[in-house]
Amino acid sequence: MIKITFPDQKVREYPEGTTAMEIAKSISEGLARNVLAAKINGEVWDATRPINADAQLQLLTWDDTAGKSTMWHSSAHLMAEALEAFYPGIKFGIGPPIDHGFYYDVALGDPTISSEDFPKIEAKMLELAKQANKYVRKEVGKQEAIAYFTEKGDQYKLDLLQELEDGKITFYEQGNFTDLCRGPHIPDTGSIKAVKLMNIAGAYWRGDEKNKQLTRIYGITFPKKSQLDEYLAMLEEAKKRDHRKIGKEMNIFTFDEDVGPGLPLWLPNGAVMIEELERLAKRSEHSAGYQRVRTPHIAKESMYLTSGHLPYYQDSMFPPMDMDGEKYYLKAMNCPHHHKIFKELNPSYRDLPIRLAEYGTCYRYEQSGELFGLMRVRSLQMNDAHIYCTREQFADEFKAVNEMYLKYFRIFGIEKYVMRFSTHEPKKLGVKYVDNPELWLQTEDMVRQVLIDSKIPYVEVPDEGAFYGPKIDVQVWSAIGREFTLATNQVDFAVPARFGLTYRNSNNEFETPICIHRAPLGTHERFIGFLIEHFAGNFPIWLAPKQVAVLPISDKYLDYAKKVLQFLRNADIRGLLDDRDEKIGKKIRDSELKKVPYMLIVGEKEAAENKVSVRKHGEGDTGSVNIADFIQSVQDEINKCLELN
Repeated sequence: MIKITFPDQKVREYPEGTTAMEIAKSISEGLARNVLAAKINGEVWDATRPINADAQLQLLTWDDTAGKSTMWHSSAHLMAEALEAFYPGIKFGIGPPIDHGFYYDVALGDPTISSEDFPKIEAKMLELAKQANKYVRKEVGKQEAIAYFTEKGDQYKLDLLQELEDGKITFYEQGNFTDLCRGPHIPDTGSIKAVKLMNIAGAYWRGDEKNKQLTRIYGITFPKKSQLDEYLAMLEEAKKRDHRKIGKEMNIFTFDEDVGPGLPLWLPNGAVMIEELERLAKRSEHSAGYQRVRTPHIAKESMYLTSGHLPYYQDSMFPPMDMDGEKYYLKAMNCPHHHKIFKELNPSYRDLPIRLAEYGTCYRYEQSGELFGLMRVRSLQMNDAHIYCTREQFADEFKAVNEMYLKYFRIFGIEKYVMRFSTHEPKKLGVKYVDNPELWLQTEDMVRQVLIDSKIPYVEVPDEGAFYGPKIDVQVWSAIGREFTLATNQVDFAVPARFGLTYRNSNNEFETPICIHRAPLGTHERFIGFLIEHFAGNFPIWLAPKQVAVLPISDKYLDYAKKVLQFLRNADIRGLLDDRDEKIGKKIRDSELKKVPYMLIVGEKEAAENKVSVRKHGEGDTGSVNIADFIQSVQDEINKCLELN
């Protein structure tokens, strides 16, 4: 018998060789019907794979990220089987799950695939899915695997086999399709009820432009047709809210070929949003005891060798510049610079915690094919900070960081969010993770307890921590249900030692501090891209690039309109004056299209009474008030949005 520990820490005994699916059936048939895979000791397995030793078990369904990922991985295999039916001799590269669906890289030879072929491929996938063919895992020797794909003539699988160790190679079979694959997979194809192929792109084999370009086919599947319909509806709404489209319409940002791809230019409206976000961050951080610092945009190679970013992160950094016999790199991260500042401060325990904050500009060399509007760029301004503290201070500091996140979520109306808490794998200490088991367990326990005490929703993901400590990826959902990765928090108990960072403790002895990396507002680029979609350009009053439009009914009232505009400016309210020779109806429609929160209509009556007629975006007329009362109401609304009152 083996002991199975469930997520609620209850333990049950089962015969050796029992599968997760059999365990699910022992609980309820309804549960078993929904199980797609299982986590065994933190690793995702086939639900049909025998468990031969004591284990921690989590049953995975569609509601779990890993459950979705497993189904989409299996769907890539199902698509491959359908493609092979239509295109004999097709060659297959890799077919992984992605954040939303899956893809497979294929080489077709003479025939080509276009989106016009999607309906027949989708129909074939559904036909095969209805057969409920089992996904069967088979361990094979390396020579047997080479012989199979040699006979099949699939050079891409043979290429992949070269780097695999004999004795650790597996095939997966379903129906008439066999693939080289680590897994895991769902029990059978019957769980796949809805299919949609999304688009086609080119992709170089292994991402190397020197290799052959393959055809990448993207798709997504669901266990219910209604879920696919909801997803497609969300995508249609997302098109309307596309940050690239709205950003252009509202003159927020642009790109220019002479400047270079992935290097955004912030127009005046975008610069206003950046300044407001920085003002919010600086105010929040000042009240939380942060100190602001500034660092240069380049640094010598030696610093990045000390931090470990070179050579491991080199592919994501711009090529070095040679100056005076030294190599310099554009800054790809702020932490090494902050470590140097901490060292210069030479603190004692009485000075800790030290919180260093900077909206630092970093440069990342993203591949051209990965660039996407503001979401994937090469120049980014990060809401960065590093907190240096003792072990005893760590829990309170980490809790304060989470409370700052929750404050921001309230301000921006982010109602759905989750923290992905990534931990270490003890067997990989000294290889993938810094070899300090005591500190790993201590910091993981503290992070876990802070999340529980703060009542913050989180999921624990084993074996995905950073090299130097546990980390949290902050996932948020926009108003239309699209998921975004906002930021990453990391606990670092390794790199400070590499920089020789110390403080004097109460015994006048040197100790190495723990460092918390945090960036609650992420980068300006990604966060503003998210906010554009989240609000569809209808930003809250405090963040709107233009807050008030002054609309004179005719030129006769232009002088009064200018006077109103100056009152707004004196009150630090961002106004614009529409002095065009147009009818008032057109001016109102144009202001609505520009998504200006308030419009002030001024004519003979308003000028005579020193008042303005107020119109609110999306709501219509709200009445006539004097200008001082209107200004006060806007200031009150801004303060309420930012929770300052």
